[in-house]
Amino acid sequence: MRKPLIAGNWKMNGLRAGLDEISGMGRAYTPALRARADLLVCPPATLIHAAAAAAIGTGIAIGAQDCHAASAGAHTGDLAAAMLFDAGASAVILGHSERRTDHRETDAEVRAKAAAVLAEGMTAIICVGETRAQREAGRADAVVGRQLRGSVPAEAPAARLVVAYEPVWAIGTGLTPGLDDIAAMHAGIRRVLGRLLGREAAKAVRILYGGSVKPANAGEILALADVDGALVGGASLRAADFMEIAKAA
Repeated sequence: MRKPLIAGNWKMNGLRAGLDEISGMGRAYTPALRARADLLVCPPATLIHAAAAAAIGTGIAIGAQDCHAASAGAHTGDLAAAMLFDAGASAVILGHSERRTDHRETDAEVRAKAAAVLAEGMTAIICVGETRAQREAGRADAVVGRQLRGSVPAEAPAARLVVAYEPVWAIGTGLTPGLDDIAAMHAGIRRVLGRLLGREAAKAVRILYGGSVKPANAGEILALADVDGALVGGASLRAADFMEIAKAA
């Protein structure tokens, strides 16, 4: 059985005062809820160490939003996987559509970063998703399949690999695909993973849905087959909203 993972991506939001939200999440993350769902919060890099300290004893894991593929070197402004781990991160989001678009990250770059994260013993959360134009052109499955084949490292350990499906056109817009579309895409992702990693390994990979997940729609989305949790954006900045989504799992 795949334990649901509810992951929060704070993006470029948050100052130290916002860590009170993690404390609030910890108070609501009861032993019963811990048994039902894993929680992960990925704040900006400036807050990782402080967030990890705030999360001690709560059962909430702390992650990062990106890393460099190299272990060290002359890469001003970048952070290696080992640095993030040293700061308190246990997972890293990779290949988010905002990174692929704003920083022109390629599948090969995402794969190299994922390999670095996995080599450090952390969990790699690899994001995939199509644009509105690609979906309307009937290319959504092909686009997501290509991203998976190019971004997932060969022989990636299923226990530390997470795939997040985020239709680009749904992120932060309030729009979501139909439930049938979400279920079909998640099933398709698992089939592609089966070809990449083997069917048994693919069964162990958690596939998250992201794209305007909020308390009002989390229950019906998380109830779908092959949806093993959510990658939550704006709603993860507020403990009350984030924990309502967690309870829906």
